[in-house]
Amino acid sequence: MSSPLDLVFMGTPEFAATVLAALIAAGHRLRAVYTQPPRPAGRGHRTQPSPVQKLAESHGLPVRCPASLRDAEAQAEFAAIEADAAVVAAYGLILPAPILAVPRLGCLNVHASLLPRWRGAAPIQRAILAGDRETGVSIMKMDAGLDTGPLLARRRIPIEGDDDAGTLHDKLAQHGAELLLAVLSDISAGRATARPQGDTGATYAHKIDKGQTRLRWERPAAELERAVRAFRPAPGAAAQFGGDAIKIWRARVVDGHGEPGVVLSQTGVLMVACGDRALAIDELQVAGARRMSAAEFLRGRRIPQGARFQ
Repeated sequence: MSSPLDLVFMGTPEFAATVLAALIAAGHRLRAVYTQPPRPAGRGHRTQPSPVQKLAESHGLPVRCPASLRDAEAQAEFAAIEADAAVVAAYGLILPAPILAVPRLGCLNVHASLLPRWRGAAPIQRAILAGDRETGVSIMKMDAGLDTGPLLARRRIPIEGDDDAGTLHDKLAQHGAELLLAVLSDISAGRATARPQGDTGATYAHKIDKGQTRLRWERPAAELERAVRAFRPAPGAAAQFGGDAIKIWRARVVDGHGEPGVVLSQTGVLMVACGDRALAIDELQVAGARRMSAAEFLRGRRIPQGARFQ
């Protein structure tokens, strides 16, 4: 690595914590860590610090949790740090123009897509839902737009057939951390070059809302199988059967034909007809119960002929 830089880090979830850990290990000087304020989480809804806050505090780094960066006091505090650059990874707050203008080397964002593909909040889930064959990470110099700034580097990785949002998240976090360190080395050595993204092929990765997790059986089975993977490990693909709310955790596309939502087979395999072909459900979870295999589910309940998922 070239000379270490004075950095501000801004991030919140596990993805960002992976990036922060790489910066710490590489010896960069973290002058401050910004993260979202502690929020209720878990079954007891007890207030919990973010993964980034936990990691930063374990290394004795100063942590700041402003609710906004739009007021003059927060902006003055940020400017007083006099960092060379700010590194942003899944922070969750918009950086206003006065913040973006402060670091002499700019604000660098680690984004989990091949920009301009999947700008926005949920690039990992959207790439899986769309059936993309590859994704990657981008290091971008931030501007006033939403993930529109010039690119410093990109790295491609394939989306494997068994990848879900969890496995892809972990791969991209690690690749993003490695690529960021290489970019910072180039910046420190004066050999970094940023190039405009352009808007060709640009798409927007809207945040996933609860309604979008419900499986719609009139859609092709391949689409629904991708949805199961896109919403695993959270929040889970949702379905309704016999008055029970169900999360479907693992499923396969199989040959089959029938009215969408109708159970086609229940002899050890829970096979449901879709708009095209069928979905074999391998693992599910009834609300209030544990996750179980489809075989366990079928042993515990009688499913009449013609039963259907709503």
